[in-house]
Amino acid sequence: MPRFKPRRFDVEPLIEAVIDREGRYVNHPADRGGPTCWGITEAVARAKGYSGPMRDLPRETAAAIYRGVYWLAPGFDRVALRTPLVAAELFDIAVHMGTAVAAGFLQRTLNALNRGARDYPDIIVDHRIGPRSLSALDGFLHIRGAPGESVLLRAVEALKGERYIALAERRPSQEAFLYGWLASRLGSA
Repeated sequence: MPRFKPRRFDVEPLIEAVIDREGRYVNHPADRGGPTCWGITEAVARAKGYSGPMRDLPRETAAAIYRGVYWLAPGFDRVALRTPLVAAELFDIAVHMGTAVAAGFLQRTLNALNRGARDYPDIIVDHRIGPRSLSALDGFLHIRGAPGESVLLRAVEALKGERYIALAERRPSQEAFLYGWLASRLGSA
């Protein structure tokens, strides 16, 4: 199988779009994430060394957290070299649902689309993007080509939408957010 041809990708517009969409300080009583600023929860900000009031979290600090925690650490930068559209979607999922969920969505989708492991071997859904996940992604893109990227993106988005519905069903307090999630987060990459 030929090696993938890396594509250049600049994550900064994605980060800026998330920050703009998330907005400044929020502390909604039904939001289990607690106080957030620019979409960064207090727990994540503290874990990354920010000790000031959440209302005052600098936009640049939020951008650095998004870049490090939600883009580089889970390996979505390596996915972007192969399929920028899918990487952008994984980034958005990671911001809202966690990096492990996003990576797991990609792994599950790749396993489901490999035609019974005929196209490339199944991978363990370990919720981490590593060499085996990237090899499976390379195999998928090699066999399915450009149209496959669109199908892969839609499959990952389908899992995202299903998770939003399931969250609202399990925790009725989350119904307060469901419409906004579906309106602004599906197809947002």
